[in-house]
Amino acid sequence: MPKVNPAILRWARETAGLDQAEAAERLKIRDARGVAALDRLKALEDGEDTPSRPLLVRMAKQYRRPLLTFYLGSPPPQGDRGQDFRTLPRDQPPDDEPLLDALIRDVQARQSMIRSALLDEDDVQLLDFIGSETAESGVEALVASIRSVLKLPLEEYRQCRDVDDAFGLLRARTEEAGVFVLLLGNLGSHHTNIDLDTFRGFAIADDVAPFLVINDQDHHAAWSFTLLHELTHLWLGETGVSGGRPELAVERFCNEVASEFLLPASELAELAEVGHASTADAAGRIGEFASSRKVSHSMVAYKLFTHGLVDAAKWSTLSHFFRERWLSERERRRERARESEGGPSYYVVRRHRLGTALVEATARLMATGSLTTSKAGTVLGVKPKNVQGVLSEYPLRAS
Repeated sequence: MPKVNPAILRWARETAGLDQAEAAERLKIRDARGVAALDRLKALEDGEDTPSRPLLVRMAKQYRRPLLTFYLGSPPPQGDRGQDFRTLPRDQPPDDEPLLDALIRDVQARQSMIRSALLDEDDVQLLDFIGSETAESGVEALVASIRSVLKLPLEEYRQCRDVDDAFGLLRARTEEAGVFVLLLGNLGSHHTNIDLDTFRGFAIADDVAPFLVINDQDHHAAWSFTLLHELTHLWLGETGVSGGRPELAVERFCNEVASEFLLPASELAELAEVGHASTADAAGRIGEFASSRKVSHSMVAYKLFTHGLVDAAKWSTLSHFFRERWLSERERRRERARESEGGPSYYVVRRHRLGTALVEATARLMATGSLTTSKAGTVLGVKPKNVQGVLSEYPLRAS
């Protein structure tokens, strides 16, 4: 049996987004024989000691790597993210990049399993809207095409009770069109939350099982915008990750399509005077305007800027104002959640993040024998013993 490569141990931990203290805790490494847990892990990574088989199995699980990876001669190259559409701030710390790589590997594994299982079905259908347009088609053409496929008039979207219901409707129509929409912003715990500047969305442009991932750490009012931004990437046939500043031409184009879908530019005339108002007054008017249309305040401010109704300084001030207010509101919600008892069950939360389409497809594919319980657990991001709990509302019947 070949020896474990200690360099791989360190690489696997770092690319899983864990420091040594976090890794030692998750791997259940304890102080022993007068040696501290951290020193024991360091000795393993320095090649001064060799991990036991049970510990290596735990490493494979916690680092999300196949067991054979630890016997490679050198760390493999960075996983393929597709295109990287991001332009990160210069002061953006690199800490979240390993977390993002782990998340993308996880999503790619799920998509690959679903795709393979769907291809085994007799009535598999290819989605002709994937890669059906180019940026040269123009914003209006993309908006019209997406709206036609989703069968979602703007009036119906705006008739929803609030931004959460509006997003739910948009997500449902997207999934009915054949796209799997997931809400994922970490690797399973708040300790691995990925910053929005690092990652807002990720799209896999596949004509059998297209996947679309939204960072659910963002304001709920922004989810619809991100969904439409990533849908535009699917229409362009582009697999990749989005986040940071929208400096690349393709990112600005996707933003324009998403914002035009939700808020036609012709309606901005109602806010023509906010550029001359105080920050508080402008924020108040934008807030009322945005709420009535089920869109985020920041998106309205961004569109006012791109259409020349506010200057860069005003847009920056408003963006900062809305962000700080959202962060304060989020912290208050978290505090109330910590103080309250009860709340949605683990399985309810899990199903919401996975989306109806993925849960229903997993149940159906298990019923036909195309997915084992183990593979279903990978697709759903849960342990095999929890698969039935996630699927409890979807009886395992072959269609």
